[in-house]
Amino acid sequence: MREAYQEQLGKLAEELAAMSTMVGTAMEHATKALLDTDLSLAEQVIDDDLRVDEARARSEEHAFGLLALQAPVAGDLRTVISTIHVAEDLERMGDLALHVAKAARRRHPQPVLPEDVRPVFDQMGKIAVKLAGRLHDIIQNQDADSAHAMEAADDEMDDLHRHLFTVMMSSEWEHGVAAAVDVTLLGRFYERFADHAVAVARRVVFIVTGQMPND
Repeated sequence: MREAYQEQLGKLAEELAAMSTMVGTAMEHATKALLDTDLSLAEQVIDDDLRVDEARARSEEHAFGLLALQAPVAGDLRTVISTIHVAEDLERMGDLALHVAKAARRRHPQPVLPEDVRPVFDQMGKIAVKLAGRLHDIIQNQDADSAHAMEAADDEMDDLHRHLFTVMMSSEWEHGVAAAVDVTLLGRFYERFADHAVAVARRVVFIVTGQMPND
């Protein structure tokens, strides 16, 4: 019975790892749609978001099933409860990629981004995809050391996010209020994507060690 239960916990981790890959792909495609004014790719991200929602529902159903059918000890209970939080964070990461794709669709055929901030968003997109990719391995392997290292990439994202405000506050900004609003919102989407990735990593540390890392 105990061996079967551990196997189910392993399958739960695989489901979450697969979700991290899905949201990473969603943000990669959303960023490309944003930078290339690619309507079909934006539509694909929007359509595929349902798959992320369904994956969260399956993971939560699986987790609640383990709670209902078993009597988990402290470590296992920690894992199952944390899984529910992780699935929520991953779904929100998918939603943030969805918001980016919707922005690209809303402004099509016009580009959303002024030329002078495109390199920043290109880099933010790469960091977001890198974070999601790392999450796959962290969740799959329950790797607390790699989870701790996620903070550095999040710092990179925060630095880029702050840089956007420097650009918009500059006297050289000549793109008007509407463009500034778009850039502000989009920058926030990428920043929050990274924040949720770090939250997932911290949950993995909690699962492995029993303690949440300090901010």
